Amino acid sequence: MRSIVTNHALLCSLLSVGFAGITACGQSSDAGGDSPGGTTAQAGAHAASGGASSPATSGAGLGGAPGSAGMATLLAGAPNDTGGSPGATDAGGAAGVSSSAGSAGVTGVAGAVSAGGGAAGGNAGSSSSDTTIVPDPSWTCGMADGIPSPTAGTLVFSVSLTVSATHNVGNTQYGKRRQLDVSGGTITGDKLKGTVLAGGLDYELTLSNGAMELEEVLVYKTSDNTSIFVRNCGVAAAGDQAIRIVPDIEAPTSGSYAWLNTTKLVGTRVASADKITLNIYDVSKAVATTAKTQLKDPQGVPNTAWDCVGGTGTKGDSVFTENVTLGSSFSVSNAKRGSRNIIPITGGTTTGKVAGKILDGGADYQLAGSSGTTLDARYTLAPSDGSFIIVRNCGPINSLVPAFEAAVDGPYEFLNDGKFLSSAPGSGAGGVSITFYEGK
Repeated sequence: MRSIVTNHALLCSLLSVGFAGITACGQSSDAGGDSPGGTTAQAGAHAASGGASSPATSGAGLGGAPGSAGMATLLAGAPNDTGGSPGATDAGGAAGVSSSAGSAGVTGVAGAVSAGGGAAGGNAGSSSSDTTIVPDPSWTCGMADGIPSPTAGTLVFSVSLTVSATHNVGNTQYGKRRQLDVSGGTITGDKLKGTVLAGGLDYELTLSNGAMELEEVLVYKTSDNTSIFVRNCGVAAAGDQAIRIVPDIEAPTSGSYAWLNTTKLVGTRVASADKITLNIYDVSKAVATTAKTQLKDPQGVPNTAWDCVGGTGTKGDSVFTENVTLGSSFSVSNAKRGSRNIIPITGGTTTGKVAGKILDGGADYQLAGSSGTTLDARYTLAPSDGSFIIVRNCGPINSLVPAFEAAVDGPYEFLNDGKFLSSAPGSGAGGVSITFYEGK
């Protein structure tokens, strides 16, 4: 993710440059249009004023960032309210039968069941690869009525991602979070070939019922040097090894890659120690199966958010300050939401109540529109005690609201409250300086 402009060029404008400053330096940053997502979502963090974020349209995401697409747990097909063996339904014991207890799992509680038959036990079971997965309403991945089996369609391209590091964030406000750093990759297919740029992020969330949700943020570089921005949203029933993903792709709206913006694509994501494999299928002509697996979030757990969490308030006491180092920016031009100006984050330091460093990875994925530029920075803090904190800081340059995800049993759990505001980016050594404040 390094091309076109040097760090010094990033700093050539006023103190309001920073993540947004590339535009002032003459970089491509004229993006616009709708925010990522497309399905109802509830932000997982409180607004800076202290109240919970109101539901927002979105489709997938990460704690405090991706829209209320919280990963879902499976509804189990139970024969009655008191339990017993898996019950037969029209789908053969499929998820979706209300029950308050029982060995086959419960609606709204744990319990995973494949559409072909109930599985005894709260977290047991998995979905068959040929069933349609119906996500929880909070994490629909843009397909609220169900994500069809990828193999019902036609394979169009595959991606092999190299994992350079895995960070176990721990049990956060959303579930057990694991982040995989993507240092590159290759893309193969008849209509799409190229590489994956370094700096990608894979956010894997395991819920208390064993189900999983996923968000990936990647940038493709095609063999003819076209940049494409990708966010993958995924879900998996408890016991499934492959996460079913729905790519949200922003490619140029004209030219040989315009089809990526509109084609109905579904895929699988499988991770090993140092590799992630994505297989992406065109399911536009796939016939939906009647066998369905319904997923359901655990009760009482906040949902992650696909879109920026938003919020209002006034700045209180300073919490900590970042000095963020930046790489050379590049653009994804004239895509379905407009043009993005992407500024890689290459590291940095933090001081204050969170003292340590910023990991190399992620970026500010700026999107400019008729109403102005929206900053959307995704990156990870590594305090000196060995913890990891996931950050999403986004909004208009003078109204940034950060969302954090940290271990609930660690010293930075206070960040999960979501009651914080961010300064606008100012000039910093090798990049920008940002201070976070308590929101009032």
